[in-house]
Amino acid sequence: MTDKPTVLFVCVHNAGRSQMAAGYLQHLAQGQVEVLSAGSAPADQVNPWAVAAMAEEGIDITAEQPKVLTDGAVRASDVVITMGCGDTCPIYPGKRYEDWELEDPAGRGLDGVRPIRDEIKGRVTALIESLGVPVATR
Repeated sequence: MTDKPTVLFVCVHNAGRSQMAAGYLQHLAQGQVEVLSAGSAPADQVNPWAVAAMAEEGIDITAEQPKVLTDGAVRASDVVITMGCGDTCPIYPGKRYEDWELEDPAGRGLDGVRPIRDEIKGRVTALIESLGVPVATR
């Protein structure tokens, strides 16, 4: 059993937004939060522009693979962050749910992904602070 909060990021393809958010949370919370990500209709691979945008921040998400959203992942989470996946995420009492309205990085080049990445970083930083966990400076 762990005292660490568990956060699940969910988007449709689990290839861009949720992967960047998970990468930031793992990096900025320095292991003080369990991080999960999944998609309602996972892609074959993580968006290469999302990988490149995160690499600019010093965060390597090249080993990540899109995963399918499961009931178990939602049940295991304290906080569920959805990003454009509609009503596909099951709702359980006692969980904290947030819906982050973010542009989909699919089909955008690096210049189009950077502003999305930066918005995600700000939201993840605020999330960490709301969890009472110290935020890494870089």
